[in-house]
Parts: sequence; C-alpha cells; structure tokens
Amino acid sequence: MMSCFDGKTILVTGGTGSFGKKFTSLILNEHNPDSIRLFSRGEYLQWAMQQKFQDDRLRFFIGDVRDKMRLSRAMNDVDIVVHAAALKQVPAAEYNPMEAVKTNIDGASNIIDAAIDNGVEKVMALSTDKAVHPVNLYGATKMVAEKLFVQGNSYAGSRNTRFACTRYGNVVGSRGSIIPLFLEQRKQGRVTVTDKRMTRFWLTLEQGARFVVQCIETMKGGEIFVPKIPSMRITDLAGVIAPDCEVEIIGIRPGEKLHEVLLTEDEARHSKDMGNYFVIEPELRFWRKNNDHDGKSLPEGFRYSSESNTVWLDATALMSMVDIS
Repeated sequence: MMSCFDGKTILVTGGTGSFGKKFTSLILNEHNPDSIRLFSRGEYLQWAMQQKFQDDRLRFFIGDVRDKMRLSRAMNDVDIVVHAAALKQVPAAEYNPMEAVKTNIDGASNIIDAAIDNGVEKVMALSTDKAVHPVNLYGATKMVAEKLFVQGNSYAGSRNTRFACTRYGNVVGSRGSIIPLFLEQRKQGRVTVTDKRMTRFWLTLEQGARFVVQCIETMKGGEIFVPKIPSMRITDLAGVIAPDCEVEIIGIRPGEKLHEVLLTEDEARHSKDMGNYFVIEPELRFWRKNNDHDGKSLPEGFRYSSESNTVWLDATALMSMVDIS
C-alpha cells in the first residue's frame, strides 16, 4: 500500500536531534521517500549523521529557523515538513528569554510563511505537554507556536498547505532529559528529586516518531494530536536507574509543575477519542464539519493529566524502556 511519504521530498527541522534521527530511520526503512532534507545548525552533527546512515536519499542543509530566506530555499519542491527544531531546555529559556522567543515563536512563523510560499502539502509541528497551562517560558513559547500552526491553516487561504501539531510528554533518554542526569548522579551515590509527588507522561523515542508518522498520514489540517501514553512517578524512575543510591528531595524548581496535562477540560469539548490517541479539532472558521474525525466525543469535564492517568509504568515496564548501561 502506498503511503503519503512514498516518492515525496521531506524536510525535517532540527533534523540531527534525537527525534530527527529516529524519524529519518523510520521513514527510510519503512517507506520510500524521494529524499529527506535535514535542516539544522551544526555541521559536525550533520557529518556524523551522514556517516551513520550512508544513504544517498539524505540531503543536509545548514540553517536556522530564525532565517526565513534560508528556510524558503530549503523548502523548494518539498512536500512534507516536520518541524522539530526548538530551544527546549527550561532553565536556558528562562535565562535567555528573547532567544527562546526568536527560535520557538519567530521560527514557527517563518516555517508557516515558507511552507505556504513554497506550496508544501503538509506541515507537522512537534509540541509538548508543557504548552498546556504553561508556567515557564519554554511552555509559553510552545503554546504560542501551537496557536500559530493551527491558525496557519486559515492564513494559507485557498492554497493547499495544511498545518497540524502533535503534543506529547517526556521522551525517554532525549538530550537534556532526567535520565542522563540520574545516570551521572548515581556515580556519586546520590540522585536528586525535586518533589516526591511529581508525575510525568512518558514515551520512548520510537513511540514518538511513529506517532508523528501516523498523524501526518491522517491529518486534515488544524488538529492537535495527543497520544495515550503512561504516567510515571519520578521517584519510581530514580529507583529503577539508581536503586542503591540515596534520594535527596531538593524542592520544586522555578517554572516546574508537580504534574503535566496533555488535554484540558476546555479542549475536551472539541476533541475526539480515536482509540490509542486523542485529536483536538479546531473551533476556527476554516474547519469544516466534513473534516471531523470519526471518533468518540469526550465526556464533559474530561481532563488528561499525568497524576490521574489510568495507565502507569511499573518498575518492570520502566526497565524495558530505559537504557541504564
């Protein structure tokens, strides 16, 4: 069966990051694209990725999403864009707020303009649970980016370019995540946890990349796709990674939540349960009823939050997801 990726030219911003490498591997191995363009700032990471994949369908573009002209050139004759580039470290965004705005918000605007101007068919942007009721600048910039991409469908007018978002939780082992921190701390016999009540949504890099692939294939334009994924307690994770270490509770940090939310009560009113994921349909004028997804409406007051989730990771499941070597 033909997929929407077969014979197409795909551009991935932030293409040399954890997600970009996994997504590229999936598309090359399971689909038949004409080419994949990896757009990122670092020449060394591009060289390393080129050496790893050794595939002549890959193209490497040095550039920054802040640079609209470079983005526009990179999108010439592109069919599908996956926007994964972002400044995502919470403390770095708090300390460098204007830089986070330039990359995460201005960069999103540049993606939208360049995609429309180049006639790109589909654009899928990656978002995060931290965009829901944000309490830090990173989350706030991703919330704005979501709004921009959803409304980008109206901005496209009569053109064929369509925009959608995926929104999911913490990715196991991604750069800057808590697992590398715990692995480093356990060498000293002590790991730090901000609050023993803290919970998070959790998924693997493979699950995240496959979810994005699935959503690109089913998107109609304007949706925010939310996977059904398990929750975990940070203390349980510390126990799996460093079972013999002392756990020190250091207090919640500025801009940090006890629990995360992937779908709010207000969003639930215009969302559908699709079985293994939710889809938040837009309430805006460009959305037509014939675009509605065939899923079940959610009950009034439904909220998808990490502390009230019905699916939890136990120690065995965590061990199967985490590389603690």
